[in-house]
Amino acid sequence: MADGEKLIPINIEDEMKSAYIDYSMSVIVSRALPDVRDGLKPVHRRVLFGMYELGVLSNRGYKKSARIVGEVLGKYHPHGDTSVYDTMVRMAQEWSLRYMLVDGQGNFGSVDGDPPAAMRYTEARMRKISEELLADIDKETVDTQLNFDDTLSEPTVLPTKIPNLLVNGASGIAVGMATNMPPHNLTEVVDGIVAYMDNPDIEIDELIQHIKAPDFPTGGIIYGYDGVKEAMHTGRGRVKIRGRVRIEEVKGRECIIVDELPYQVNKADMIKKTADLINDKKLEGISSIRDESDRNGMRIVYILKRDAIPNIVVNTLYKHTALQSSFSVNNIALVKGRPQMLNVKDMIHYFVEHRLDVIVRRTTYDLRKAEERAHILEGLIIASDNIDEVIKIIRASQNGEEARENLIQRFELSEIQARAIVEMRLRQLTGLEQDKLRTEYDELLLTIADLKEILEKVERRMEIIKEELAMVRDKYGDERRSKIEYAGGDLSMEDMIPDEQVVITISHAGYIKRTSLNEYKTQNRGGVGQKASTTRDEDFLEDIFVGTNHQYMLFFTEKGKCFWMRVFEIPEGSRTSKGRAIQNLINIEQDDNVKAVICTQDIKDEEYINSHYVIMCTKKGIVKKTSLEQYSRPRSNGINAITVRDGDMLLEAKLTTGDSHVLLGLKSGKAIRFDESKTRPMGRNASGVRGIRLADDNDEVIGMVAVNEMDSEILVVSEKGYGKRSSLEDYRETNRGGKGVKTISVTDKTGGLVALKNVQDDDGLMIINKSGVAIRIDVSDLRVMGRATQGVRLINLKGNDSIAAVAKVAKEEDEEEGAEISEAEATAESAPEDGTTLAEDDSEE
Repeated sequence: MADGEKLIPINIEDEMKSAYIDYSMSVIVSRALPDVRDGLKPVHRRVLFGMYELGVLSNRGYKKSARIVGEVLGKYHPHGDTSVYDTMVRMAQEWSLRYMLVDGQGNFGSVDGDPPAAMRYTEARMRKISEELLADIDKETVDTQLNFDDTLSEPTVLPTKIPNLLVNGASGIAVGMATNMPPHNLTEVVDGIVAYMDNPDIEIDELIQHIKAPDFPTGGIIYGYDGVKEAMHTGRGRVKIRGRVRIEEVKGRECIIVDELPYQVNKADMIKKTADLINDKKLEGISSIRDESDRNGMRIVYILKRDAIPNIVVNTLYKHTALQSSFSVNNIALVKGRPQMLNVKDMIHYFVEHRLDVIVRRTTYDLRKAEERAHILEGLIIASDNIDEVIKIIRASQNGEEARENLIQRFELSEIQARAIVEMRLRQLTGLEQDKLRTEYDELLLTIADLKEILEKVERRMEIIKEELAMVRDKYGDERRSKIEYAGGDLSMEDMIPDEQVVITISHAGYIKRTSLNEYKTQNRGGVGQKASTTRDEDFLEDIFVGTNHQYMLFFTEKGKCFWMRVFEIPEGSRTSKGRAIQNLINIEQDDNVKAVICTQDIKDEEYINSHYVIMCTKKGIVKKTSLEQYSRPRSNGINAITVRDGDMLLEAKLTTGDSHVLLGLKSGKAIRFDESKTRPMGRNASGVRGIRLADDNDEVIGMVAVNEMDSEILVVSEKGYGKRSSLEDYRETNRGGKGVKTISVTDKTGGLVALKNVQDDDGLMIINKSGVAIRIDVSDLRVMGRATQGVRLINLKGNDSIAAVAKVAKEEDEEEGAEISEAEATAESAPEDGTTLAEDDSEE
């Protein structure tokens, strides 16, 4: 150890505490957190002040960024050059700051995360709005401190006219705390500050009427208002932001176009992660992604697959990608050197307080300068009034010092006045110049009185702040970029999809699709119909159902299994499209087929599922009733709905309330009606009880209906296109398991029975035959007939065609004008080949 040195033992715990506290306070106060008054961190303040001192104003030429960085480093900010350059770059990026403070020339990076060019290549200057942050800085309006080597002074805060903390926000990570403030719209902020100044007791809810929400430089949609409101009230909150999306058709393909991204989202990263999700099969419905962004704006194109539903894909993108992200508001700023959580009113309060202080100091400075000038003018006016004597005194003096002394003694002047007289130019002796002195002096006296009034009256100072804010708003204010969706929130997928009526068709080969009901036109009875679907070779449409997009669908297969799906999850197709294989949508076995579909409301609603039942029947006449609650917990591989016996298959399943009348119809033309209460509820694995006895081995059940109202009517349709409706009362109630009564007179002309439905006058009827032709008619066109009659022709069949499916649909209020084929045309074009007329065919037998 050297002479004079000594060791001082220190507890390492105490040393760590004090050293860490010193470090953390340095980070908090001098690096990471913005000042509540000007909204700037020290590095931002030093960059702007350095540019101001260097004279790189908005109306001057650009200077090399390296020159500016060197100025700031050498004079005020003794840290890495990267920190200074990165700060300056961010202030010049339109996607980073709502109101840019630096005007950059050259490559300043991109929204894809590309780095800016090196500082030796780029140039910069201040923007006009930055000069408002530094306005009046030379009038002693703010405190200054010595720089790092005590050779220069730098401001501790800028005398800003712009409420920068609110309009540009800030983000920074300190020690033990962080700040994340969103940007806002300048016009809205100024309106809010003026409202606060008019009424300092204004409630935050009233302030929100002016400052509605954050306004991000990248636009986007603020989705939901609860987080915004919480942030305004408390200083903390979570604001959800969505990219702005629209659906467009490009070259015959539906595409999702993204024009704006959420704030601080890297476009290239988002596209890459989206592509990864598509490759990993986590995102369905997108075939490719193109980035078509250019200097005119952003344009990301998601090209959809042909069977994709755009709204579902958009919702999935929001859920799984950065197309929806959240901004966690955490308004911590330095108030008098101490970090503090601030709500919107606090920030406005401290800004107004700062502006009042700046105006007092500016006015004090202006007053001092005005009084100093007035004092000199008083001396000059005295000299001009006594000019001959003044000249005589000056000429008689040996030097300037003696001249000043003599003038002071003669006219009782101050040292400053005497010096001004001695230094006065000869041209000021002219009469015009003397008048100018008096005019200037009179004006100065008025200015001094006005400045004194400003210092005396706080109302005058408030008016000045308002005037300056209004000027700032008119000069730099603009329209809001971020749209606000007040009703937004955690919306589920179905909220994106309109709850419209759709037709669900299933072909014999198992292809399914949904089509808007509006695509089908109403025709009169006897028409030939219009093309409903293009089927594959040797395929034909077998089932048709009507539901709404938001309903739940239970699929029952012929083997007795049940699968669960939402209607909007079924791929949408046009009236003539083929649809999609049902095996691709549900995990159905290869040799199984969907035979029945039930559309239910919310199957998570306990009261609903416990008050409803599913009643099923098989082709061999077996019926079974099970509570809907048994089907409310679906599995991806399906659940057992009924144990089907050998040689039998599930045919139909209906939703009931427990007090319905059940009708079963046989191919042989018989039907039975019994009360649902005759069938007790069973478990999912039970096989059921006999519902109707078949006429022979070739006979089978073709349909089942469950009705509650006694005034319901029963519609039956035969294979060759004949049909009729009869009153429910025509079918007497019997015990289940009987042979039934005749429901239609089956002949070779009519063919066997193929459909049994319950209908009313306001129902519509959709009939599809095996060749794919569909016709839609109103039930009211069919008159009620006796139970044992043959019925009337509903659809004209060509050749060996026969009816595949019949479904009930809601009757349209107004029949579409211009139906493809009128009744007269249908009569002329589709007369039967044997020469009989439609009138004869339609007769009741």
